[in-house]
Amino acid sequence: MIQKLLMKFNFAHPSTVWLALTVFLSACGPSNNSTSGAIPIGIAVAQTSNVALLGQEQVAGVKIAETYFNAKGGVNGTPIRLVFQDTAGDEAGAINAFQNLLTKGKVVGIVGPTLSQQAFGADPIADRAKVPVLAPSNTAKGIPQIGDFVARVSAPVAVVAPNSVRAALKINPQIKRVAVFYAQNDAFSKSETEIFQQTVKDQKLELVTVQKFQTTDNDFQTQATAGINAKPDLMIISGLSADGGNLVRQLRELGYKGLIIGGNGLNTSNIFSVCKALCNGILIAQAYSPEHPGAINQEFRSAYQAQYKKEPPQFSAQAFTAVQVYVEALRTIDAQTKVAQKALPDLRVALNQTLLKGQYDTPIGAISFTPEGEIVQKDFYVAQIKMDADGVNGKFTFLK
Repeated sequence: MIQKLLMKFNFAHPSTVWLALTVFLSACGPSNNSTSGAIPIGIAVAQTSNVALLGQEQVAGVKIAETYFNAKGGVNGTPIRLVFQDTAGDEAGAINAFQNLLTKGKVVGIVGPTLSQQAFGADPIADRAKVPVLAPSNTAKGIPQIGDFVARVSAPVAVVAPNSVRAALKINPQIKRVAVFYAQNDAFSKSETEIFQQTVKDQKLELVTVQKFQTTDNDFQTQATAGINAKPDLMIISGLSADGGNLVRQLRELGYKGLIIGGNGLNTSNIFSVCKALCNGILIAQAYSPEHPGAINQEFRSAYQAQYKKEPPQFSAQAFTAVQVYVEALRTIDAQTKVAQKALPDLRVALNQTLLKGQYDTPIGAISFTPEGEIVQKDFYVAQIKMDADGVNGKFTFLK
């Protein structure tokens, strides 16, 4: 089998030899000892449900990371292999995904889940099993505090969200009155709206109404009408891409013409298909910019553009970063004691300890972690959605 596979490659360059071996090792899959062959890393994100618009971007990011790092030798010559489980959009789905990765996948660590709400249900399972978890998009308050084996590469909402309010005031200094909307059944949205509402007060603005909805809602006529009747100069929405996009659309259809801020759940180009031309002008704070000058970001950006013909979004960059942190921590461990020689429980503990001590140059910039597992990141941005004339395609334009 090896001979047939290698005959398909041109060996003019050493990299083609590595590529052939990577493909072969990945095809072999793990044995009962998860550290022999390719090293399995669990990916537990939403591939179905109303959260899939976010999860699909995370899948894209981790797949690019798998290809990228394996092409560079994986973990000192041993490739990584991603093991996927669909968390869908609720806590039960995330719990089931985590359990499968721990018992059947025998992974060294997990990237996921997509939602903070899911993390509060699933992360304790991994923590009790002493399996490291890296949250790629869980920004609610309290995520790193879930346990010693939980960390995140997604900056907390308290750090990111206020930037968009300040950007709105820079665009329109006459803003005085603010309406807030949030998904009351989602832990992240509830955490984010608290930050937004506190920022409104800190900026000496008047909070004229607070409207609640569910992430499963499609009809927002009641909330939108109440919000418009309060005569705000600015509206702030904390929800997910599907519900948030529909709320934006209905606000515009009912005649609201002022600025709209979207929370992190709306931070995806997949929202374009939901509110289409009416997405135009939404402000969203960012923890990633495709134009970040780092070398690894430029390589990530080029790979994403080549495959998807558009700029990479934040959720893809953060998911790539989570895989990168695992790979670099595993390389550090392997340089001291070969990963293949470690028992899986010992490797998981060592991986958790090692990743927290590292410093990483990633697509989202230079990052590190506090001992508790909170990300330390310095680069943040605000983007405004600019839709094309066709009302179908658009882009995030980063504000200076």
